Amino acid sequence: MECLGVSSVQSLQALSALLSTQQQQQQEEEEDEECEKVTACARLGPGHIGPRPKEDKEVSTAYVKKNSKDIWSEEEVAEGSQYDDFADPRPQPEYEIILKQSVGTEDLFLGLNGKDPSSMCCEAMLVKIKLPDTKATDVVLDVKETFLDLRTPKYKLGLHLPHPIHSQQGKAQFFTEREELEVTLLMKRPMDFINMP
Repeated sequence: MECLGVSSVQSLQALSALLSTQQQQQQEEEEDEECEKVTACARLGPGHIGPRPKEDKEVSTAYVKKNSKDIWSEEEVAEGSQYDDFADPRPQPEYEIILKQSVGTEDLFLGLNGKDPSSMCCEAMLVKIKLPDTKATDVVLDVKETFLDLRTPKYKLGLHLPHPIHSQQGKAQFFTEREELEVTLLMKRPMDFINMP
């Protein structure tokens, strides 16, 4: 019986190996047939997501650019780039940007207004600029929507702001004992009606 058992185990293993290779071949053939049936739309990848560019629009903009003598449109040039002067040897002063929000007890303890510590809930931006050996009368400050330009006889700072601000609604204060300029800027938040009740 032992001989019969050994031969039957070997024959079962051989049969199992034979059947498994046949099943694998059948599965591969079925997959090949399925791939042939798949349409071209189903083979699209992640790069095909989104609207397709209109050929007519591209042709018309190329025609306008050829007739115009402007090299760049106003949208392509970053605000404040006209102040960049790489030949100016003045160093950039140390600065720090702090986002501020007004928080009351109803926000802190009860969470009634839905404020959180994220930048979307901040109302103002505080820019602290260290200006050693500088007087308040020497500071020339120009603030745009996304750019802050500061000039002194010893320092130059051209700062692209992380959030758009109201350029006409800010304030600046110079502290002579710390030799530091603090510029408080109100942030533009187009989604206020959603973020802040």
